[in-house]
Amino acid sequence: MLETPLSWTHGTVVLHKAKTELPAAAPAETLPGGQSELSGLFVEKPENATVIKGKSVTFVAKVDSSELLRKPTMKWLKGKWLDLGSKAGKHVQFKETYDRNSKIYTYEMSIIKVVEADAGGYRCEVTSKDKCDSCTFEVTVEAVQEDKPDNILEAFKRSGDAGEDAGDLDFSALLKKREKKTRDEPKVDVDVWEILKNAKPCDYEKIAFDYGITDLRGLLKRLKKMKKVEPKKSDAFLMKLEDCYSVDKGKKVQMHVELHDPNAQVKWLKNGVEIKPSAKYLFECMGSKRTLTINKCNLSDDAAYECVVGEEKCFTEVFVKEPPVTITKLLDDVHVVVGEKVEFECEVSEEGANVKWMKDGVELTKDGKHRIKKDGRKHTLIINEADIEDIGMYYVYTNGGESKGELEVEAKELEVLQSIADLSVKAAEQAVFKCEVSDEKVVGKWFKDGVEVQPSKRIKMSHIGRIHKLTIDDVNPHDDGNYTFVPEGYALSLSAKLNFIEVKIDYVPRQDPPKIHLDTSGTGNKNTIIVVAGNKLRLDVEVTGEPAPTVCWMRGDNVISEAEGRVRVETRNLLSSFVIEGAERGDEGPYSIIVTNPAGEDKAELIIKIVDVPEPPENVRCTGVGEDTATILWDPPKFDGGSAVKGYLMERKKTGSTRWTKLNFDVFESTTYEAKKMIEGVLYEMRVFAVNGIGISQPSVTSKPFMPIAPTSEPIHLTVEDVTDTTCALKWLPPERVGAGGMDGYIVEWCKEGEDNWVAANEEPVERNLYRVKGLPTGEKLIFRVVSVNIAGRSPPCILNQPITIREIMEHPKIRMPRQLRTKVLRKVGEKVNLVIPFQGKPRPVVNWFKDGQPLEIKSVSVRTTDFDSILFIRSAERDHSGTYTLSVQIENMQDKADIQIQVVDKPGPPVNVMVTDVWGFNAALEWKPPKDTGNTDITGYTIQKADKKTQEWFTVFEHNRRPNCTVSDLVMGNEYSFRVFSENICGLSEEVGISKNTAVIGKSDLQYDRPAFKEKDMSSSPKFTAPLVDKSVIAGYSTAISCAVRAYPKPKIVWMKNKMVIGEDPKFLMQNNQGVLTLNIRRPSQFDGGKYSCKAINDLGEDEVECRLEVRALQEKKEGYEEKK
Repeated sequence: MLETPLSWTHGTVVLHKAKTELPAAAPAETLPGGQSELSGLFVEKPENATVIKGKSVTFVAKVDSSELLRKPTMKWLKGKWLDLGSKAGKHVQFKETYDRNSKIYTYEMSIIKVVEADAGGYRCEVTSKDKCDSCTFEVTVEAVQEDKPDNILEAFKRSGDAGEDAGDLDFSALLKKREKKTRDEPKVDVDVWEILKNAKPCDYEKIAFDYGITDLRGLLKRLKKMKKVEPKKSDAFLMKLEDCYSVDKGKKVQMHVELHDPNAQVKWLKNGVEIKPSAKYLFECMGSKRTLTINKCNLSDDAAYECVVGEEKCFTEVFVKEPPVTITKLLDDVHVVVGEKVEFECEVSEEGANVKWMKDGVELTKDGKHRIKKDGRKHTLIINEADIEDIGMYYVYTNGGESKGELEVEAKELEVLQSIADLSVKAAEQAVFKCEVSDEKVVGKWFKDGVEVQPSKRIKMSHIGRIHKLTIDDVNPHDDGNYTFVPEGYALSLSAKLNFIEVKIDYVPRQDPPKIHLDTSGTGNKNTIIVVAGNKLRLDVEVTGEPAPTVCWMRGDNVISEAEGRVRVETRNLLSSFVIEGAERGDEGPYSIIVTNPAGEDKAELIIKIVDVPEPPENVRCTGVGEDTATILWDPPKFDGGSAVKGYLMERKKTGSTRWTKLNFDVFESTTYEAKKMIEGVLYEMRVFAVNGIGISQPSVTSKPFMPIAPTSEPIHLTVEDVTDTTCALKWLPPERVGAGGMDGYIVEWCKEGEDNWVAANEEPVERNLYRVKGLPTGEKLIFRVVSVNIAGRSPPCILNQPITIREIMEHPKIRMPRQLRTKVLRKVGEKVNLVIPFQGKPRPVVNWFKDGQPLEIKSVSVRTTDFDSILFIRSAERDHSGTYTLSVQIENMQDKADIQIQVVDKPGPPVNVMVTDVWGFNAALEWKPPKDTGNTDITGYTIQKADKKTQEWFTVFEHNRRPNCTVSDLVMGNEYSFRVFSENICGLSEEVGISKNTAVIGKSDLQYDRPAFKEKDMSSSPKFTAPLVDKSVIAGYSTAISCAVRAYPKPKIVWMKNKMVIGEDPKFLMQNNQGVLTLNIRRPSQFDGGKYSCKAINDLGEDEVECRLEVRALQEKKEGYEEKK
């Protein structure tokens, strides 16, 4: 006997199911207690429960997923269609756990603080791809009972209205001799109340005596409370509406009723208001069936519905379930600098949907830092001023999906608006270094040749707004050097050189040959000047000579003029300046300066080199993907800008988005990069920047979209199903993790033991988890492995633990006779016979069929044999096919046999020698003999009919009469009767009939009937109520009715009163009187309509009155909402 004990813990009822080990191959049989063996997908099913009102109850269901390809889906339903998943909350809670070792999913449904409305039938459904299983259970809610004192003597006290003796101990029960129980006998719990509920009242005393109950009065009181009032059977409805209907938003729902009277008029009401037919509400009438169809259901259709036929009604509720809200536009990754505004934006499928924002498992709400904005289907999370602490992954959740985006916050970069320029200053002049940065609050330090500059009377430092200045008065030769400005808190420095020009006074003759004072300390005779593209070059060259020499600047063989332009020459006293505004790559090359006067000539050559940021990298491509990673490869830029490339910066974005996210802040030197923290199944694009000593290049061409997808995990539980001389059958289970890439199939490979040369057994992937490898070398020891394949490639292999020898194992032949074939097989003439008998044995056994010991003739009987079974097929059975069929399977000298009894039956022949053996009074005795042809089976009975000679109409007298004789009674006097008899077997009645050879004549007798005198009965009576008014509690806004029944003659006058005041012609009340059944209908009552209602019936003989109390309650939902606000 299986038991379901209830354990109480802190007001919660938890149902535990006792585990019963049954053979795995045993068929499902009925077990004691009306339970059935767990079959299908369920390992453990929820059981029926009886719960006290206000307590909590938990139901547990377990599902075995070891043979499932995908995770099973569980649904909990109440009634027929109501999905409890849409009602999840404080009252109904769900929980799901998974045991990785046993592959068992555990689903729990908890009902918190059970109310009376929770009583009824429930159902749980589990589905997985093409498999489905379900089970049902009941919940019964009982009223709260007061706890009784824990005193054993209280059980033996008398109860009831016994006067002074009430509560005294029943000493006869205490002194009663009790039977001794042996310790070896197991204790069996017996529910005495269930026995009493199903027993007759006359047996109550005997049952109480058997189980030692002495308080009979208390027993009867408790039984009276336990018995439920049976619902009154409806006179108008054959089939009423379901308790409730559940429908998805936008779909249609149909409600059906079936009536006793096909011509009855039906009204449909919604929340007490009659529904008129329209395109939304369709009324259908088919015979006695009535159907209400609601098209395109919306939330306003979630209401209570009534079907009214005359005075009777049936009720139901329609629950409209909104579809799950999905995320149509996913979150993008965001990259900002400190202090900037951050916006995470997503789009959902429904307007006004509720979403939840989370970071690191903590829900984000509106506060001083975060703002949440809703605009139609768009939802935005705004972070006003981002800082380093905001870095992380942000999630948005709906009831039908989720998305995530990463926030990266970078320290704010300092932008140089004006850099420091090199200076050439003579003695006693003033030198001013000036620079401008983007942030006014930035402070910094000045350095000369790496040593911090200290302010003095001659050296002054100033900071006004964004401009920083270093002023040096009365420049002397010690001030020559490199000056650097370093802003605090930034990895940045600005450098310039101060060139001190020493003026020498030489006493020379009047004619002095020209001389160019240009530093040519570079390699050889060449001086290389490096200029950043876009910057200005101004080269001041001092020229001396007497008389003043003529200066000529040349690029190659072309003379550079002094005219205004981007490249020009400016001449001042003893100073010639070469100027290039906005240097370009075309300005690069060799330049020369030639000075001449009558005393001679001087010449200097120099090379100007233009450096720039590099060109973008080329051919950015994705060469490999993982679960959340991707390998990116690119080619270096063709032109490095004249300065060696130091490294690269990478950015990525989701396809369709416009927001790029930086992947590295430090320069990455290699041309191969592995991007991480990506979402599997999402398309991404990449671009790369090249970095050299001058700056950052333009972004490269965006790569083609790629998707991070990982191969599946390895298949599991690889086993060998069968081995022959050249084949091996393998079986395995799918991988535990499949991923977004899905799975295309499996590849099976084998190799010889000790070698590493794997041979693929199948070229194309197979989808099934079973494969037979063919063409294997006989006698070799082979190792097998299986890999799964998807778009990302091959998974890790699943390898057998030990090598398999390819050699068929001898197996004794054995016939596995199905249970239904172990007894005689009955078939009717003309039916087909299809018997499948499986067997086993290796190598393939020789199969032979015999009938009644002789080889079977293959004429009207077909036989088909495979490696595993043999099929006996008869297209149209005849009686000649009856007999004993023997199946023989043989391998060499080993053999197994099985017999099958086939009996083909037909309708029997007619009974013979039907005779009327005796006639007396109004009776006739018949006898006959069994039919000669019984139809190859036993005769189960006879059907006897009679017919009057006048009308010749046959009427059945007896059916299934087992004896070959009978007595026909109640024959009509003066008539002559004939009789006929049909024989009957399992095929039915005989087609021919046996007719009696003689007849039975019923003679007349002298009979006289004296009719008594008619006495008229006085029907007058005073009013008397046969059914009283019943106290009632209703919900405000829902129409209700109170009814009673009265009997009186002549017809009484009916008066309805509320609080002793006559109701009268108030339109809110409708009074009806149908054959003495009085009904007062109250339309949409309010709380002011509560009170004491009475009904008075008055006629000439007297009067009678009944009354009840009507309580009108406010809507429960509003009440709960009010308590939460409090």
